[in-house]
Amino acid sequence: MMRIALDAMGSDGAPATEVAGALHALSHEAGDVTVVLVGDRARIAAELDRHAASEGDRLEIVHAAERVSPNESPAAIVRRKPGSSLVTGVGLHRRGQVDAFVSAGPTGAVMAASVFLLKRLPGVDRPAVGTLIPTTSRAHMLMLDAGANVDCRPRHLLQFALLGHVYAQDLMGRPKPRIGLLNIGSEPEKGNERTVEAYRLLSQSGLNFIGNVEGRDIIHGRCDVLVTDGFAGNVLLKFYESVAGFVIRVMDREQERIRTPLDRSTIEILDYAEYGGAPLLGVNGVSVICHGRSPPKAIGKAIGVAAKAVRSSMIGHIARYLAETAARIP
Repeated sequence: MMRIALDAMGSDGAPATEVAGALHALSHEAGDVTVVLVGDRARIAAELDRHAASEGDRLEIVHAAERVSPNESPAAIVRRKPGSSLVTGVGLHRRGQVDAFVSAGPTGAVMAASVFLLKRLPGVDRPAVGTLIPTTSRAHMLMLDAGANVDCRPRHLLQFALLGHVYAQDLMGRPKPRIGLLNIGSEPEKGNERTVEAYRLLSQSGLNFIGNVEGRDIIHGRCDVLVTDGFAGNVLLKFYESVAGFVIRVMDREQERIRTPLDRSTIEILDYAEYGGAPLLGVNGVSVICHGRSPPKAIGKAIGVAAKAVRSSMIGHIARYLAETAARIP
């Protein structure tokens, strides 16, 4: 039986959103998944009652009295709030009492607690947040880093590519994922010193590196894994989200004008709730980060992402791949 801890006090709508998301996940996941709701027991139980649900074989509650707020220092969370739902949930994972952790709490706090308690995998200097980006080919693309590391060195970008390579194989079904480096031109000498050196490292890595990818090529799905620093990645991610909202509003207005239902499958492609959470890759465990404003569907999908990572033994695969790569890349 697989056990996944869910920070029930993380989202803007906690714990209602998390309880609904957990029930959504259990209705779609195989019977081997148990969701452990971590947070205020009384409030969680009240939400379960509202859904005519209760603790059972596939649903458990672990009480945690405190909640992490967005304005708290991520670096001090573990020390100052060890009884919070976030730290308690990561702690359950560290002790092997659960197989994965999911949270819609503050991204920095989830990252800090995951790195501090789960530790980094050997060969990883900086864990990265990977997020899925929709493309016109209807096959999504993994981009990392999406905001964890604002300043990166060339070797960090190489490590992101290695992490993304395994994720794309295990969770996206891409046997030989195409790796691209975000840049301002396609030529190897384009960009700043960091991207030029990163291009050289990626070219010698043995990965299926297709070269530099310009912004205009991203949406067409030119690569399976797009590597960049957290600054550019976060800007790109938020731009994508704003464009998705814009397109959805335009489609809704057009539907009202012509009084004819439009194809809602397009909206589903753009809706981030369809993709669940973003995995923190490079830590010794499965830690999935969701938007603070995630709807229940997104929480449920994130639990699905965590379950798939556990089933595929992704962490062990990453560790082995990093060790093999270290042996052949100086």
